[in-house]
Amino acid sequence: MKVTLRIWRQAGPNSDGKLVEYEVDGVSPDSSFLEMMDLLNEDLINKGEEPVAFDHDCREGICGTCSMVINGIAHGPKKAITTCQLHMREFNDGDTIVVEPWRATAFPLIKDLVVDRTAFERIIQAGGYVSVGTGSAQDANDVLISKTTADYAMDAAQCIGCGACVAACPNSSAMLFTAAKVSHLNSLPQGEVERFDRAVLMVNQMDEEGFGGCTNIGECEAVCPKEVSLDFIAQMNRNLVGGYLRGAGR
Repeated sequence: MKVTLRIWRQAGPNSDGKLVEYEVDGVSPDSSFLEMMDLLNEDLINKGEEPVAFDHDCREGICGTCSMVINGIAHGPKKAITTCQLHMREFNDGDTIVVEPWRATAFPLIKDLVVDRTAFERIIQAGGYVSVGTGSAQDANDVLISKTTADYAMDAAQCIGCGACVAACPNSSAMLFTAAKVSHLNSLPQGEVERFDRAVLMVNQMDEEGFGGCTNIGECEAVCPKEVSLDFIAQMNRNLVGGYLRGAGR
């Protein structure tokens, strides 16, 4: 395969950026999108040019690091996968592919396709803990949890914090991410003690980071590689209202 890439290049947060066009030939349809990017960078290095900076780590759809907007869609055209799981067979020979970084005020650009997503970490730090003594691994079954509850918590825990929800939302809202983290802990008995404080503290931190508000457009759920449901936002909002009525988070 031969493809034309239009990639966002920006030397740093204070530099002007632009789309730069590259041609990549000899791409296997079975290679991943990141492997194709590796091929491009190898060619650029051989030419003495600056390679394209992009994030990656596990390349197994687990870490969520591989954040790219491909042809206007976070993680690319195939549903329920991360960029590293996207294969070049999803494109046609001769295609032009536009590759951009996540674009959100709360995700400041570092270089090229790399953005700073530590805002997510601060949201988790604001309330992502439990004060209940949970013991060690061998104590895991001391607190009985129904399969329905455990499955619900695991559905929320599937969020990998990649930020695709923010990149896709026209308001750059982080509600789906925050709701998944809140709901994961709030649905389990170990998280009951901080239930209302957690919702208030994490949403307040989300607002402080500069993320936009949720207007139920649903783009977040549509691009989420783990298909985290909008239902978690509804649950978090119920906890949030309960928290405000109880004066939580103060």
